[in-house]
Amino acid sequence: MPEEKKSSKRSNAEIVESTTIADVYRAAKQLEGVARKTRLIHSDYFSELCHNDVYLKPENLQHTGAFKLRGAYNKISQLTPEERVRGVITASAGNHAQGVAYAARKLGVKAVICMPATTPILKVEGTRALGAEVVLHGDGFDDAYAHSLELQKKHGYVYIHPFNDLQVLLGQGTTALEIIDALKDVDAILCPIGGGGFASGVALATKLVNPNVKVIGVEPENAACMKAALAADKVVTLDSADTVADGCAVKTAGTLTFEFCKKYLDDIITVSEIDIMNALLSLIEKHKLVAEGAGVLSLAALAKLPFHDKKVVSIISGGNIDISTISALIDKALIARGRVFCFAVQLPDKPGQLLNVSRILAEENANVIKLDHDQTKVTDSFKKVVLTVTVETHNEQHIQKIIQALNANGYEIQKIY
Repeated sequence: MPEEKKSSKRSNAEIVESTTIADVYRAAKQLEGVARKTRLIHSDYFSELCHNDVYLKPENLQHTGAFKLRGAYNKISQLTPEERVRGVITASAGNHAQGVAYAARKLGVKAVICMPATTPILKVEGTRALGAEVVLHGDGFDDAYAHSLELQKKHGYVYIHPFNDLQVLLGQGTTALEIIDALKDVDAILCPIGGGGFASGVALATKLVNPNVKVIGVEPENAACMKAALAADKVVTLDSADTVADGCAVKTAGTLTFEFCKKYLDDIITVSEIDIMNALLSLIEKHKLVAEGAGVLSLAALAKLPFHDKKVVSIISGGNIDISTISALIDKALIARGRVFCFAVQLPDKPGQLLNVSRILAEENANVIKLDHDQTKVTDSFKKVVLTVTVETHNEQHIQKIIQALNANGYEIQKIY
């Protein structure tokens, strides 16, 4: 990874030890008038869910739709005139890309962004709209990162690392200053982890202002690179990082961020894919806020907190998600909660059978949203037809009641989902 000039002769451990709260405040000064100070939102729903007093820090409402602007701008704003002429390059799954593009345009610097070919189109187009040159390469962040290093070496661009950079993580740490300023008696802050830059900055700033505040990182179970690194006491590379939280789909934590997390982070909670999808659905339903998979990691971890009756801030890190992705995630969450039920049943091929099934569903308050009555499907008898029905339901208990009612009327069903 390209190192900063001023820290190239120091080890990562030395950088951690020499970094002070004054460095974070300097970053905050750089960001005045640039980054939006997102206000805390109290959540009755999530408070009741985890028996704590929960506040949301909605960085999904930040300029470019994510916290990443903070670190990108802090870094680029401190480049020398010669470095600005050379232009900047980075690799990103999306949010850092838009942060760099936004900062570069504001500061009059050329920006080249390498993004995985799998990046949601919303993030790709959002980055291009901000004036950056976008290069799509590879299946994940690590592929795009390797390609960006090749381009950086070839063209002499200045590298803006998405997380493993001191000035970047200091910029991210300004989020914690705003939280503590708004909620001085906060007990714990939950922060998502991808490569560790956000968690490093938030943990550093929090602990240097008030060491009594717990800072807990949250990672997807399928991409828990920082948890693996802390367990091994060294940076390791995961075999894969397949998660709906694409902004945190990082296989290798940063070497610098590892040292910061090792010193300042209190704990890491991992969450499942269905935990993430459920949190996304709850945020939309209860707060009318849209976030991406990585953005709701801290919400997904609330139910796993080992304490109660504390003031907790969950950082919603980003909201850049395309319509097709959010639709798919919502559908999966609804199915997991028993809010959607799909089944198939074989019916005698004679008048009135479809009406009878509809009557039973109506009596059980199941709202039909899709129905396929196909006489051409192969069954065990030419005198039967296959009916496939999708209904809206309340929960798993409601589904079981519907199944029992159908069985009681002589219908044997096959649950599809």
